[in-house]
Amino acid sequence: MSRLIVVSNRVAVPEPGRANAAGGLAVAVKAALRERSGIWFGWSGKLSDEPAADPQITKAGNITYAVTDLTPADLQEYYNGFANRVLWPLMHYRVDLAEFSRSDLSGYMRVNKDFAEHISRFLKPDDVVWIHDYHLMPLAKFLRERGHRNKIGFFLHIPFPSLEIIQALPHHREVSGALMHYDLVGLQTENDQHNFGRYLRFLGGRNMQDQNLFEIAGRRLRIDAFPVGIETEAFTRIARRVGRLDFVRDFKKSLADRSLIIGVDRLDYSKGIKERMDAFEHFLAANEDWCGRVTYLQITPKSRSEVREYAEMERATSEKAGSVNGDYGDAIWTPIRYVNRSYARPALAGLYRVARVGLVTPLRDGMNLVAKEYVAAQDAADPGVLVLSQFAGAAFELADGALLVNPHEAEGVAAALKRALEMPLAERRDRYQRMISVIKANDIDHWANDFLSKLSSSDEYVLPTDLSGTPTVVARRSLRATTNSPRI
Repeated sequence: MSRLIVVSNRVAVPEPGRANAAGGLAVAVKAALRERSGIWFGWSGKLSDEPAADPQITKAGNITYAVTDLTPADLQEYYNGFANRVLWPLMHYRVDLAEFSRSDLSGYMRVNKDFAEHISRFLKPDDVVWIHDYHLMPLAKFLRERGHRNKIGFFLHIPFPSLEIIQALPHHREVSGALMHYDLVGLQTENDQHNFGRYLRFLGGRNMQDQNLFEIAGRRLRIDAFPVGIETEAFTRIARRVGRLDFVRDFKKSLADRSLIIGVDRLDYSKGIKERMDAFEHFLAANEDWCGRVTYLQITPKSRSEVREYAEMERATSEKAGSVNGDYGDAIWTPIRYVNRSYARPALAGLYRVARVGLVTPLRDGMNLVAKEYVAAQDAADPGVLVLSQFAGAAFELADGALLVNPHEAEGVAAALKRALEMPLAERRDRYQRMISVIKANDIDHWANDFLSKLSSSDEYVLPTDLSGTPTVVARRSLRATTNSPRI
């Protein structure tokens, strides 16, 4: 039986006494490995002065965790540099924030080559490889150069931008163009799929009769949209139970019967948090009767505070929250509760269930699972309303039930907040039912099974012309493991 080899930038290795990671990618990977024998490989999250010779191995259940440390130079160039100061802003349409350097690109390629070298030591001929996200776009190319002909799939968790934007990436053919070495590339939405297909045609690819199948550089590549889901049923069960938690009861008591608007986002310029606060300020200014009757809770764990743009954004967001509270609040009411910390999934589920409005308004987002979690947490008898950015990937699935808004239009978001807070129960129930049916049907297990099914049925790998000169169908094989390779 073939194994599933999952590769991501970070690996959530279980540690005794610590809660399991609940991030979107961690949940997605565990769903893929839940009923399969497999290995999860990636960065340990730790640094060492010298590159690791072999990955560190931990086994838990049917999952083998194989992790490697990065060097300080790797962290600065590959992760902080190229991945997060070039690819992240560019893929989120913020070309103005991208800071390219040749040394960072060199570090990005170096770490991808190192990952390929580690994987080569334990990869077997019939293993299926699934690589995740923008940190590792060239990884398949480096595996192919080592002779591996395994089925290799890639999933991009963030948006794939338009052709005009991706061309602004220096050396884009070596980075995003390297995606041609996969058998299957998965995107979050049909819009991302359209953008990537247009990019492949720009690189010289052409559509086969199946519009999702491309011939490029003498080989075939399938692309498709796989909108990532959540553990819908499990999250709903958690939300039902947590009302008994002291934390949730104390929080509800602190609201003093005020309606709650909730936003949950990592501190990042793509999330539109300051713009959201601007919209809430517009709402209060235009609806004085709601002053004192509604509280907006924004939960925003800090991230990348050492990066100048993030430090400036942290300051501007805090100042905005303080300004609104100073202008509209009084001794017994604080309009915005701005919290820079993270909460465990049960606590978040309880807060979502209490909230009359889920405010999810990123300026650009691959999917945004907060939107789906908010819906899953609702009480079907008395559900809240989702106000959702049209630029979130989730909008493609939830448009029939959410109130879609342009996050750049503060007055429009303010109007949606008023409509959501005053929406009749019958309409709220109807909208909720439409959304919950979608996220139940397209949950995380469906997502993983759909992707892996299509990857398993992909065509035989063909050597691209830029590697061999002449495209040739070859049997899938892999390099023999060296004698000192770890046995995994």
